[in-house]
Amino acid sequence: MSRRRTAFFISDRTGITVEKLGRSMLSQFDGIEFNQVTLPFVDSIEKAHSAVNRINQAAMEDGRRAIVFSTLIVADIHNVIEESDALILDLFESFIVPLEDELGIQSSHAVGRPHETGIHYNERMDAVNYALNHDDGGISRELERAQIILVGVSRSGKSPTSLYLALQFGIFAANYPLVPEDFENKSLPAALKPLLPKVQGLTIQPERLAQIRAERMPNSRYASLENCRKEIQQAEALMLSANIPMLDVTTISVEEIATTLLHQTGLKR
Repeated sequence: MSRRRTAFFISDRTGITVEKLGRSMLSQFDGIEFNQVTLPFVDSIEKAHSAVNRINQAAMEDGRRAIVFSTLIVADIHNVIEESDALILDLFESFIVPLEDELGIQSSHAVGRPHETGIHYNERMDAVNYALNHDDGGISRELERAQIILVGVSRSGKSPTSLYLALQFGIFAANYPLVPEDFENKSLPAALKPLLPKVQGLTIQPERLAQIRAERMPNSRYASLENCRKEIQQAEALMLSANIPMLDVTTISVEEIATTLLHQTGLKR
């Protein structure tokens, strides 16, 4: 029998929360191929029936019932989804009901609660704009405003990590590439020297760096293993001489890099 299963992430809003939780759970099951489908904005009975049709169709094609992760608030909409040929995992019910019991009050059951509006949202957007403006050493102005400054060789994950820190946590992150001129001078860029306590280094294994660079510039000296080895060796020596903490990002995701940096630096999310 096929090891293929279809998993649906259903929400009355964007589906980001249920998708993250559901994917994290599914990642624990090796050997099964999951066809993952996100259905956001299921906020009406009509949309719920349409979702049920898709769920049942997937179950027929797979020969096994689907798996549905749900964060639907409205009971009537959730009840429609319950009619589908699927294992329904209601994440809100799993957490909200015990919280209601513990706190002694009923939750609002409000759809699309504006938890991302107001000051927190605005701070995150300011942080994103800052990260974009201070990417790859683009702007030195207001560099002192940075809460963290990432350094490392080109394509070592500085830019995506900076943006993730900004978008997810509202951290003001800048990043600087370490380039041959820095290695020749055996010195960090001048703009970074007064801000060393904020500087964190990213390093990576040469084989992985060569692979990443080859996707962008195949058959180039920039992507050659020899050049990658040389740049990493020089970058690590420079960071060590400046007492900059280093994190090897070879086998970890952007999410893990960001969380590790927050933990190491003590920055608040």
